[in-house]
Amino acid sequence: MTNDKHTQQKGSVIWITGLSGSGKTTLAIEVVSQLTDYSKDVVRLDGDELRELFCMEPPKLQGHDRNARLKLAMQYARLCRLLSMQGLTVVIATISMFREVFAWNRAHLPDYFEVYLKVPIEELRRRDAKGIYRRFDAGDLLNVAGLDLPVDEPEEADLEVIFEPYQSVAELARQLILNFHNR
Repeated sequence: MTNDKHTQQKGSVIWITGLSGSGKTTLAIEVVSQLTDYSKDVVRLDGDELRELFCMEPPKLQGHDRNARLKLAMQYARLCRLLSMQGLTVVIATISMFREVFAWNRAHLPDYFEVYLKVPIEELRRRDAKGIYRRFDAGDLLNVAGLDLPVDEPEEADLEVIFEPYQSVAELARQLILNFHNR
């Protein structure tokens, strides 16, 4: 027997996407920090952490090709659905730039809000906190999203943030939350 009150609870999903080094995690942390001022029902998910959770292979053997990434992205999307259907606001930071994922999210995630961080490749290479771009350039890494692995830029993002030097993360998070609440 199901309890109608619980089956009708719906949260939200804020899906923050962009290439490696675009600031997804940094923005997600700030958004969650600001959202928790209004609600305790907020959870943050991160693509790197989820990959570690869902992949059974050691990191060097984990698949990073299109099919493996798409499969993981769909797992992330389904986890977001599960959590949001329990009334949580889910803020997820993930590359997961696939047309199929964006379409599935729009069809299946309650109160879905898509954010695209569009950062020039030159800036991503400059940041390169994980050494991904250096390793790619040295020939030590393949299947890098946006380089040798094509991605689908979101065509219907609810908020597209085009990189501006010296942009405040706190202000960007405030802008995101305002757009999220006022649509």
